[in-house]
Amino acid sequence: MIASIRGKLRLVEGEHAVVEVGGLGIEVLASGRTLSNLSGRIGEEVSLHTYLHVREDALQLYGFRSVRERVFFHWLIGVSGVGPKVALAILSGYPVEELELAVARDDVKKFESISGIGKKLAQRLVVELGDKVGELPPAPSGEAAAAGHAPSDGFLAARSALQNLGLSLREAEEALRGAPQSSSLEDLVKYALTRERGAT
Repeated sequence: MIASIRGKLRLVEGEHAVVEVGGLGIEVLASGRTLSNLSGRIGEEVSLHTYLHVREDALQLYGFRSVRERVFFHWLIGVSGVGPKVALAILSGYPVEELELAVARDDVKKFESISGIGKKLAQRLVVELGDKVGELPPAPSGEAAAAGHAPSDGFLAARSALQNLGLSLREAEEALRGAPQSSSLEDLVKYALTRERGAT
């Protein structure tokens, strides 16, 4: 597998970018979010994590800003009825962190809100990705900040602490729902445990 690509960005157009490597212009398909991030960097050296999709009639290279995005893409195309084009549409709709939370919370409507995703497919995505959520590699702090809508470091740490206390990912997410994002780790865990006790 071609795991990554680094070279001078020559073009961002439609659903792809062109990265020049060793005199060759390589077409890299990517989500709208990734392409938007690249659009202001024409002429600069860029680096992308990649996935090579092999078809009978073509080899297509897909590019991602992070390993997390690539892993989530791979999970998506493993879902019945989801091909690379639909997977890119999903990744164009929301940051990986929000998609992961949507799966954890059984938030079918989050997926339905993405263009081209109907109710049945949205339900299938939540069900089939349910066993995988929580297994994504951790995001470097820079990537988490760049995601814009990503959960705060404190929120992620609190979620992890709650899981260490025996809560499932879904239970931890539910217990933290509504907690002020700026709270300290201790306050977030207290808030969640209070809600969890109140729900039992």
